[in-house]
Amino acid sequence: MRIGVRLALTAFVVVSIAVTAVIVNALWWRAAQTSSRQLAATINAQIVSAVEDEIQDIATQGRSAYWAIRTLFYNSVLGTREADKREFVFLSQLQAQPSISWIALGWPDGDFFAAHKLGDEQLEMMEIDSVDGARTRRVDRYQVYPNDIEFRERVFEPSDFLSTDQPWFLTTIGRDGPHWVDVVDHPTGPRPALVFAGPVQVFTRTEAVLAVMIEHDRLSRFLAGLEVGQSGAAFILTPRGDPIAVPDPKADELMGTRFDLTPGLLAVARRAIADAMAPMPAGATRMKNQREMRVTGDDGEAYGVTLTPLAYAGWTLATVIPEREFLGPIERTMRRLVVGMLALVVAAAGLAAWLGRRWIAGPLGTVAGELNHIERFELENVRYHRSRLAELDELSGAIHRMAGGLSAFRKYLPADLVRILVHDGIEARPGGARRELTILFADIEGFTGLSERLGEEVVPVLGRYLDAMSNEIQAQRGTVDKFIGDAVMAFWGAPHDNAGHARDACRAALNAYRAVRENGIADDRGRPLAMRIGINTGTVLVGNIGSERRLNYTVIGDPVNVASRLEGASKLYGTAILIGERTRELAGEAIVARRLDKVAVYGRAGGTAIYELLGMAEEGADMPQWAALYEEGLACYSWGDFETAIGFFRKADAARSGGEGRPGGDPPSRLLIERCRAFVKAPPPPDWDGTTPLMGK
Repeated sequence: MRIGVRLALTAFVVVSIAVTAVIVNALWWRAAQTSSRQLAATINAQIVSAVEDEIQDIATQGRSAYWAIRTLFYNSVLGTREADKREFVFLSQLQAQPSISWIALGWPDGDFFAAHKLGDEQLEMMEIDSVDGARTRRVDRYQVYPNDIEFRERVFEPSDFLSTDQPWFLTTIGRDGPHWVDVVDHPTGPRPALVFAGPVQVFTRTEAVLAVMIEHDRLSRFLAGLEVGQSGAAFILTPRGDPIAVPDPKADELMGTRFDLTPGLLAVARRAIADAMAPMPAGATRMKNQREMRVTGDDGEAYGVTLTPLAYAGWTLATVIPEREFLGPIERTMRRLVVGMLALVVAAAGLAAWLGRRWIAGPLGTVAGELNHIERFELENVRYHRSRLAELDELSGAIHRMAGGLSAFRKYLPADLVRILVHDGIEARPGGARRELTILFADIEGFTGLSERLGEEVVPVLGRYLDAMSNEIQAQRGTVDKFIGDAVMAFWGAPHDNAGHARDACRAALNAYRAVRENGIADDRGRPLAMRIGINTGTVLVGNIGSERRLNYTVIGDPVNVASRLEGASKLYGTAILIGERTRELAGEAIVARRLDKVAVYGRAGGTAIYELLGMAEEGADMPQWAALYEEGLACYSWGDFETAIGFFRKADAARSGGEGRPGGDPPSRLLIERCRAFVKAPPPPDWDGTTPLMGK
């Protein structure tokens, strides 16, 4: 489908404005979200600080009351059994420290005494001991007034409560100093509390255990006074998600805590801490770092939850704030912006259509005619057309200049090489120079059969393979010379000078072999394509080879033929990458390669050593055990000690290096074993030097 310039320009303007609007709104939305998160983080930081300060203050009150009373006992100012003085001291400390719920004393005989606060307006004195052989609890209740208390009643009732059965007593009686402990059970019933307990020692003898208790309800009242946004809340939870304290403005020792005041927010907090603890190792008892989470509640609403580990008992502070508190105004503003942007897009579309028809469509039609000449390679017909629009004028001039350049580009293939030659100012005329280069030939094993089986379907497979080869060759500063079916020819060291051309060629070969496998390029049977690569270095003629009408920047010479023979020899030896003697010499310590054989290439006098490329030293590769064994065997083979050589080759074929070996063993070892056996039966001539002729071309 073809469209006109006016419609295209209109669409372009509309899309540009729309995209810009989307980007601006997205950036604004992101900035707003960031600001919202920062505000939430600020609120959370204030809440965390307030809660930590409150817990620290509660702990300080507990410790202060304990040490004040213990000092009186320790200095014999007050005896543990002096009831009147004891009641007065306990009551004074209970009133002086507003967060304390109990001040209790337990004796080793099970007796118990305590001052217990009942909210802000009542308190009671409690003593449990044996009366006429029966355990009895005496309770004196008082009404609290500003600066005074008034006795209301005394109650006696049986009790089986023993101080010696309580955790705060059992974990403290044998200690030298005080400590914190969690308790639930009290003479009045179960109520979770923090306890600061320590032994009362008089003249080095432990007479009792003193315990200062703060019930969790005091924390619930404190949480109710925190402002967590407009409708959020803060909770203190255990690692299992059990609530320690929830916002309850009426919570105290008498009323307890109502956990059903904010059930939805509490459920969100418990879900968040469950999700946060789920990925932690089994047995983990607390979070280590603060976490910010987004949790969807049962009502479908999204909440921002921040979990902050507290310093005590693995507790976690969870602040829960509905996202709508921060994002609601932003969403309303966003809707107004969208309406305004739509109006702007409509107005811009009308203006763009008018301008497109008046100022652009006509001049572009003329320029399009010149492009048609280029499309047909009628470069001599391309003309320059002036325009009042600077961009169109420049476009026409660029097209005219491009036509002149294309007349030279047509003489070069491939296009990547053309760009290099033009950039370097190399003229498009026959000529060349002799230089030492490294040449690579690559081929797909069994490609003829593969192409017959796949038919036209071989094209995408071949395309992926050639793409992988080209990418890796060019990544290592190589030049792709040509594709011949599935064969690839490339060289290094021209047109740019490259002192490390042998090393770069080896790296490219290894990377290409790896890329073909990692990219999943497989044949019709699902097996990775098997490649054969030959690399050789030598002095060749490199330059523009061809005629005045058609040129090819390529290399010719005997080293090129040897590289091709090495690629073919890979099939004989069952290897993937073979390199020549000069390549091995120049690459030096940068590569890991084993000497494979000494061969005489068809049509070339004299023998040359060939090597199998195994890896790059920079990637941590080193000579594997089986390769070292093979080279030992090859040395014996070259000396004519064929029996010893067979032993080394057998070990190389069966050896394992680092727990891994070549799947199916080592094909070159098996090939040399067969040669050795043949020479054992029919020894070579006396002047034999270990050279094997490669008869194939």
